[in-house]
Amino acid sequence: MLYTQGKIQCNPAEVGYDEKRLEVLNNHFQRAIDEKEIQCAMYCLSRKGKVFAHGALGKKSFRDDNTEAAQPDSVRWIASITKIFAAVAIMKLVEDGLTRLDVPVGEILPQFNTPPYNGITLFHLLTHSSGMHADGGCYENQHQTNYWAMIDKAYKLHKLENKSDEEFDWIAASLSTIGSGLHVKTGSQWAYCSFGFVIIGAVIEKLTGIHANKYVEDFICKPLGMKDTAFDLTPETAKRCIIGDEDGETYTQDVINGTQKPGWIGDILNLPSLGGGLLSTASDLVKFGNMILHKGTFDNVRILGRKAVEKATKTNVSLPDFCWNAGGGIRNYGVGFDRRNGPQFTFSDSAFMHEGAGACALYIDPDEELVASWIVPYVNGDGWYPRVMYNPQNIIWSGLL
Repeated sequence: MLYTQGKIQCNPAEVGYDEKRLEVLNNHFQRAIDEKEIQCAMYCLSRKGKVFAHGALGKKSFRDDNTEAAQPDSVRWIASITKIFAAVAIMKLVEDGLTRLDVPVGEILPQFNTPPYNGITLFHLLTHSSGMHADGGCYENQHQTNYWAMIDKAYKLHKLENKSDEEFDWIAASLSTIGSGLHVKTGSQWAYCSFGFVIIGAVIEKLTGIHANKYVEDFICKPLGMKDTAFDLTPETAKRCIIGDEDGETYTQDVINGTQKPGWIGDILNLPSLGGGLLSTASDLVKFGNMILHKGTFDNVRILGRKAVEKATKTNVSLPDFCWNAGGGIRNYGVGFDRRNGPQFTFSDSAFMHEGAGACALYIDPDEELVASWIVPYVNGDGWYPRVMYNPQNIIWSGLL
């Protein structure tokens, strides 16, 4: 077993945890590595605000001839966990009086001030109940609307028509769908729409005059001491980045060498990346989780007020869910935070979480004062493996005394 111990603040027993269960967790991750579901695993666990377990298993690189070990502070893309940072950013603006969750998006972004989009509020975007088209892969329909593809197509046409002197309206381009422009009626279903959080980023910029990525970094990550959490790699963090494939290898090397250039339309246009653009570490995620666990303030740093946290983390919608063959079962969701519960979990009824594709997870259990994060990059970035996304939660919670 290729295991590296990270920094801890106390022994497990000091916070009422059975240390022997950590061996079970390590063995579980190692089996998934051996069977080539995941390349490596980094995790961090805290209780009562103190980190009692922190480690890494497996290799940093996908290449067979590179045996460098993954480290507890290895950096990895956290994908959709970014969405809860976006939700916290909006709740900050709510408690500062700059907006409310019930405000129609069209009152802030005029592109939404027309049917059928004029019924969509910030609340709808943050709870995946806007009726906008869900992410690719959510449904079997291979011809569903792709907002990024529409932006890319419109931008190329914009350049061909020699309109470079005119500002390109990416929001209008994204809404130029055929027919109604919505998948379902606003507020009628839960449908996972990452692009809605890109729109949330545009809202943040319009209300504050600050690019949404910078707002999240400057007003959430940096105050909490999350030094490894950002939307862009630096040469230093690139050296610690988990390398999952050749594209990732080339990208990180370009960052290190200072030769990286934007290629994707979102980067070319410098659009908000709040749908899934953050990079982080397991320990940084636990810092964020502890801030939420402690009602918006941690280590004497206030990010949110208690009531804003309570509003965001409670169940705000319970709607039919047809994503990923869910079959219309009821999905419970907070403001950006996932409120799923069911037979697959052993956490407390008060718990909430969010996952990230490819993959990673952050779980927060207020009843047990427990925060747990694990980053488990899939081999080749493909598929979805409940064994490394759901099962670790049950192993971790089994150690509570």
